[in-house]
Amino acid sequence: MRTDLELRQDVERELAWDPKVNANKIAVTAKNGVVTLTGQVGYFVDKYEAERVAKRVIGVTGIADDIEVTLGGTKPNDTDLTERVLRALKSNVSVPSDKIKPVVRDGWVTLEGKVQWYYQKSAAEGAVRYLQGVKGLINSITIDNSVEPQEVGRRITESLTRNARIDASQISVKASGHTAILDGSVRSVAEREEAEMAAWAAPGVNLVENRLTVRY
Repeated sequence: MRTDLELRQDVERELAWDPKVNANKIAVTAKNGVVTLTGQVGYFVDKYEAERVAKRVIGVTGIADDIEVTLGGTKPNDTDLTERVLRALKSNVSVPSDKIKPVVRDGWVTLEGKVQWYYQKSAAEGAVRYLQGVKGLINSITIDNSVEPQEVGRRITESLTRNARIDASQISVKASGHTAILDGSVRSVAEREEAEMAAWAAPGVNLVENRLTVRY
């Protein structure tokens, strides 16, 4: 088990290692596996990348992302930002833009609507994440897949087993109607999210209950 000091140092080194992150502007603290990120960055994607990097560090069981997005340079008003968001959604071929409505308030973008697949929800978020002027992003899009689920638990388990980034031996999968339930433990927050992504890909899954814990 890593001490709080060792875990903090590991996260700091990983942040400094990744060229997408300006580690000089981010401070790290750690307590019992929970890592807190603070500081100021110019763009929302910088905040996102820092959190993404911290998640993959072994020993991190949770993240408190308190990084502030300062929006350096010219700040668009909410009307201009809404137009940018709409154009970004329409330009992404993976996004059914006619089914998604963005709501913008003080630079915070909330995506609402229903799509058939999780990858469409994820693609919508990705299309907006890199836009200048975005201070924060809430993805409230729901999944509405009418496909009748068949052998969901077995098919998700097989997908987890094929994935080299997941230790499937520690994960159990159950299905209840259109809901997939993941239980067990994983080695990192990033692995927990990877397992959830695999579950979302199963036809007929409209909800994933991720009960996986991160081993500390």
